[in-house]
Amino acid sequence: MSTAIVRHILVKDIAQAEALKQKLKNGADFAKLAKQHSICNSANRGGELGEVKKGQLVPVIDKLVFSAPEKVLQGPVKSKFGYHLLEVKFRMGSLR
Repeated sequence: MSTAIVRHILVKDIAQAEALKQKLKNGADFAKLAKQHSICNSANRGGELGEVKKGQLVPVIDKLVFSAPEKVLQGPVKSKFGYHLLEVKFRMGSLR
């Protein structure tokens, strides 16, 4: 079973997601931005989702988590919850 350590920021608006992505690219602290802006319950943990199993997240995010390169900022990605910026910190287990 594949698992991954993931962190993300969830916002309702694409423009806000793009602005936060630019701040992150310019060196802003991911955890600090997540605490300030994310509407997910993970915000109080700096956006940390912790260890997630394949199939545990909404399909569009799950697919990204288990295919995107590690330690590379992804997004904004739209789901039914809003717009996600996410980073796979580490992946374990078989990927295919």
